[in-house]
Amino acid sequence: MTTGLEGKYVIKNNKKLAFGYTTGTCAAAAAKAATLMLFSRQQPEYVDIMTPKGIPLHLKVEDTRLEEDFALCAVQKDAGDDPDVTHGAYIYAKVKLGETGSLADVKLDGGIGVGRVTKPGLEQAVGEAAINKVPRQMIKQEVLQICKEWNYKGDILVEISVPQGEELAKRTFNPRLGIMGGISILGTSGIVEPMSEQALISSIQLEMRMQRNNGWEYLLISPGNYGAAFLEENFKVNRDKILKCSNYVGETLDTAVELGYKGLVLAGNIGKFIKVAGGIMNTHSRNSDSRMEILAANALKAGADVCVVSEILEALTAEEGIGILKKYNLLEATMKLVMEKIYFYMNNRTYGNLELGIIVFSNEYGELGRIGKIDGLIVKTQCFMEG
Repeated sequence: MTTGLEGKYVIKNNKKLAFGYTTGTCAAAAAKAATLMLFSRQQPEYVDIMTPKGIPLHLKVEDTRLEEDFALCAVQKDAGDDPDVTHGAYIYAKVKLGETGSLADVKLDGGIGVGRVTKPGLEQAVGEAAINKVPRQMIKQEVLQICKEWNYKGDILVEISVPQGEELAKRTFNPRLGIMGGISILGTSGIVEPMSEQALISSIQLEMRMQRNNGWEYLLISPGNYGAAFLEENFKVNRDKILKCSNYVGETLDTAVELGYKGLVLAGNIGKFIKVAGGIMNTHSRNSDSRMEILAANALKAGADVCVVSEILEALTAEEGIGILKKYNLLEATMKLVMEKIYFYMNNRTYGNLELGIIVFSNEYGELGRIGKIDGLIVKTQCFMEG
């Protein structure tokens, strides 16, 4: 099937990864098809749509239904080679005529499987369907184009639905953001670029913005599940209130400053945060892997001889390196230096604008070091479990 994305890809890790298209594009295409079917009384097999990125698409129309007063069409989401949870989902648009008037207007809402906003701070107001600004513009543009072609003047009622949406949303950020009942209809370019780091960073920034708008001034942050579990077990905090920053330590710090947060507590596994002790703010292994070199350099400064340093450099994991330090009674002295370096680089990144508390732990050896007023800061994050 020709879509218009043939030959469009990015190369990552020496592999060609195909582009896809967003839920917003699918919603706009389905709405256009349903509007056309409502006026023509004929089922369109394909529909053409121009994405904001400037790439035209030729998309197959699925699962149509035509009644006297409404038309229903679906377009299947294709995320290309991006690991998108909505890949393969059917995005439906139900279109019916509203009141006639001098000008056509589109009244848009979400149906089953489209989330609804329950907390302030997001792009749409509380109570609105989680259909973002650009998809709304795309839907309106495509529907009004058909109205103009058929010389229709009046309201058009459009309802977007995703039958799988409520289940799919459990695998997204939506529940944490207060978007309940389904997925969001998203997309700023209309096109999905595979393995998009920016998409994940944007999700992290969105959660931070929402919490800030809700009055939060302090955040509790970990890269992922290991850090969340450590904090929950050792500090009795609610892991659902912990922001996960993945590998994007630098972007998270930048956003905190930009949004006017007062302080952060960051807890990370030694395997990731040892990199921050070397000034590395994106901890993904494909960007950097100087774990053993940084650990060995700090061990040397803490008094390790060349044999110990060599042994650390030969280690395969940071956990193994920590075991070597413990064996030679160098762990406490080395980690003191490591914590000071992590604090230095994070404080430098934020220009001293944030009160920072940092905890580094090991899955095998537990807490390895902390710096900053941890207990007081955690209280300010308001993340303690109730009861």
